[in-house]
Amino acid sequence: MTVIERVQSYLDRFNLGLRIIELEESTSTCELAAAALGVEVGQIAKTLVFLADDRPVLVVASGDNKVKSGKLKRCLGASKVRMADPETVERVTGYPVGGVCPVALPERMPVLLDGSMRRFPVVYAAAGTPRSALPVTMEQLEIITGGKWADLV
Repeated sequence: MTVIERVQSYLDRFNLGLRIIELEESTSTCELAAAALGVEVGQIAKTLVFLADDRPVLVVASGDNKVKSGKLKRCLGASKVRMADPETVERVTGYPVGGVCPVALPERMPVLLDGSMRRFPVVYAAAGTPRSALPVTMEQLEIITGGKWADLV
């Protein structure tokens, strides 16, 4: 089973009609994804892995915003927060940097959804590869990730 098939199989369990888009162009950065999809950079839902007191946490935020580590620390009650290195990202998510999908993860971890995405009716998350996208509403994103909303940018 390919990564795309695994993610699509996970999504199908929710019966929300979600379908992955596979593209010829790279979607490995927010800017490239926006160009490939013909949308604003803010509509790209970037999925980042942080280590909060050495425990992984997933943050999904608009591609045109920067996650503030101070806000993340306060939200998690952590004493130390840092971005995970690419090897850790792939180990804890099963996906490479540039294609990190916020669902179908190999292990459970907290998922925080930044409210900056709420200004769009639909955002586009990576679907496990650097040439894929998953169009999703805020309600659908909350359902499929089990994430909690927070103010992190």
